[in-house]
Formats: sequence, structure tokens, C-alpha cells
Amino acid sequence: MITKEPRLRVGIMEGKAEISGCLNGNFRSPQYPGQHYSGNFTIHSLGGEILFNAAKGGGMVTRSSLSLLSEDQATFTLQDVTIGVAFHWERQEAQTFAGNLRMLALGDGTLTALNDIALEDYLSSVISSEMSASAPMALLEAHAIISRSWLVTMLKREPAPPPATTPSSSENEHIVWYGREEHRFFDVCADDHCQRYQGLTRSIPERTAAAVNATRGLFLVYGDEVCDARYYKCCGGRTETFENTWKEIPHPYLTSIADAAVEHPPILDEEAAQRWLLSSPEAWCNTRDEKLLAQILPSFDQETKDFFRWQVAYDQEELGEILREKSGIDFGQIQDLIPLERGPSGRIVRLKIVGTKTSMVVGKELEIRRWLSRSHLYSSAFVVEAQRDPSGTDCRFVLHGGGWGHGVGLCQIGAAVMASQGISAEEILQHYFRGASLKKLY
Repeated sequence: MITKEPRLRVGIMEGKAEISGCLNGNFRSPQYPGQHYSGNFTIHSLGGEILFNAAKGGGMVTRSSLSLLSEDQATFTLQDVTIGVAFHWERQEAQTFAGNLRMLALGDGTLTALNDIALEDYLSSVISSEMSASAPMALLEAHAIISRSWLVTMLKREPAPPPATTPSSSENEHIVWYGREEHRFFDVCADDHCQRYQGLTRSIPERTAAAVNATRGLFLVYGDEVCDARYYKCCGGRTETFENTWKEIPHPYLTSIADAAVEHPPILDEEAAQRWLLSSPEAWCNTRDEKLLAQILPSFDQETKDFFRWQVAYDQEELGEILREKSGIDFGQIQDLIPLERGPSGRIVRLKIVGTKTSMVVGKELEIRRWLSRSHLYSSAFVVEAQRDPSGTDCRFVLHGGGWGHGVGLCQIGAAVMASQGISAEEILQHYFRGASLKKLY
């Protein structure tokens, strides 16, 4: 197990021809000793060299990489950072970061911006990027523990080439899961692919610092291993198992549970899925309390109102276009969407798509969400209503769904509601990660 706090290389921006921003205080570069830089700056890549120019300190040219080290807790701001990549809330914004700034010039002429920062400082931003920093303290503490735990398991994980495909994949079956693939030039990225890390932009220092300090070095463990502590926005009333979402290796602390003070049975067949997803069962994450949601969710997440139960409708032509765009397969006119396998949360693991030109079975949950939306479906927990015209030639497909995200591990909205009712961070973690315990490792 880990014994001391690591430092991280966080990827903030990639594939840029030019990066601009501001050094909010003094920075120095080991490549130009004795020189200090501050104020607005621009960086270009030219022939493998980095051309840097700052309002104070002037310019410099380096080969391949540039390091700017913060002095006296100076911060830096980067313009046009993309968040929510490929999701429905994707946008660009200016973000401010603590720690050091490093730039890499790649062979294709683009720049990559990295933030070099200590793990505990990184966490202060993560928990206020994933949730609002005004959320109940028990939620912020629980999130600090699981974000710290997930990160450490990710850092020691053997890299796997993306995506992973099951041995059963064939001409008519495409079963894929997406792991936390190794990034080539940094440890973690700053977006939902790893953990949201939006710097100091949304941080309320006294609250996030208090949550991180109260849990410093504290990890979720199962036996002698740090837990691979997954999380997402809303389970929809019941959580999902690890093996139905990623590699088929059961994790005893990532089982399916009812996210409620009452028991809800697992979804075992299509009839149960219909009852479950067309109803509004009691659950911690089943809330429409706008005051609470404003307290716990970042502003862009508050734009999504129908996270517990949702509906999406497509006509045949639109669905065919989306599938052709996302899968590269021309199904012809879509005739049916048939769930073949579900997990206990109701999330579809294998879905058969029937078209006039071809049929295909697709899985797992993220691939289903990718294929059936121009961005991503909220989740793969849905039932299909096929509204056919009297002639049977035209059809409108209505997806009645539940939840937001993969459903494995901690339900952020459910945990927030629990915290708002006075439930402690440890009790929240014991609810979502059965059999796990807390252990201080540094």
C-alpha cells in the first residue's frame, strides 16, 4: 500500500496550436535560471520548439518542454479549457490552477499543458469540480476519500490498450468496455474520463480544504487493497456491479445495492425493468429539491433536471443516422431495439439493434450510451417503447430511462441527500461500498 503523498501530472489541454493565459504571481523556469515571469502569456509550438512570451519577464525558446515553477503559491490561468468532452454539457472556459505549469511540444506541432501538483491539493479541486463546494461537509469528506482511493489504484494499475473487447465479439456482436486507459504524457486527465479537475475555478478554499484536511491520507480499503472506488452522478434507485460495466472481474465491494432506506429487488427480467423504469421508487437520489440540488451540484450539472427518470425519442431516420455516425455501420431502417441482458440496476449490458440491412448486438453500457446518442445517453438503464403507425412502416422509438452514469459505486446525488439528512461520511461509504473500511496510510 501507499505510504506517502504522491505528486501528479494532470493533463489540462491537448492538441492545441497555441495556448494563452495568465501567470498570477511569479513563476521561474529551470531552463532560464534567475528569470521570473508573470502576467498574460502566449505559447506557440514551432518545429518542435516552444515559443513562450509573458507580459513580465519577456520571452524564451525551449526544445520539447517548458517548466514554469510557482513561487509563493502563485497560480496560473489557462484560457479555453474544454470540459465535459463529448458529453451533453461540453463547453470551454477559463480555469485557474495551483501548482506548477508544464508545456510539451509534440511531433505533430501541437501543445499539451500539464499541471504538476501534490495529491491532496489536487483533491481540493476534484471534489468541488465533481460536486459543488457548498455541499454538506459529509459529502465532501466522503468524496475526498473515494477520489483519493480511486486515484491511487489507477496509478498502480497495469495499463490496458483501449478499448477492451470480449473474446465473444464477432461480425454480429460488438462488446466493448472502456477502462481508465494510460495517458501517454500525464497520470490523469482533467475531465470526466478520469476525474473532473477544474482547478480553483469552483473551489471554496475553506470548505474543500477542511474536507481534504479532515481526511488527509485516509483511504477506502478492502482487505489489504485500496478500493477501486468508482462513482457517478445518479444510480436511478439501484447501483450496478463492476463486472457488468468493465472487465468481468467481480469486486466484492462494488455489488448492486438498493440506494434507499427500503429494499428494492434487483431487476431480473424485462417485466421488472418495465415496472422499475416507468415508476418513481423511493431512493436517496430521487429528489427534486431544487434548493438542495443548487447546493450540491455545479452550475452546468444543474442544467440536467431529469436525472432520476428521463425520456428520449427518435424517429427511424434520426436513429439510423445517429447509429451510422457513431458506429460506422449502416443498419438501414431501424426495426427494433431489443435488450438481451441487463444488470441488477436495470442497465442494459447487451442490446440487439435490428435494421433492414443488418443486425448487431452491442455492449457494454458505455458503448450502448455512445451509439444511441449524438453525445451520450444518461445511462443504459432504459426500456424501449416502439410506437408504430397503423401500416407498420414507420416507427418512433421512445426510450424511458433512469439514472445518470454507469451506476457502479457511489451515487453522488444519493450520497448528497444522505449527507443533507445528517448521515456521516463513513456511513455513506459503508452504504455504497459494502464490506470496505477506512484506513489512514500517510
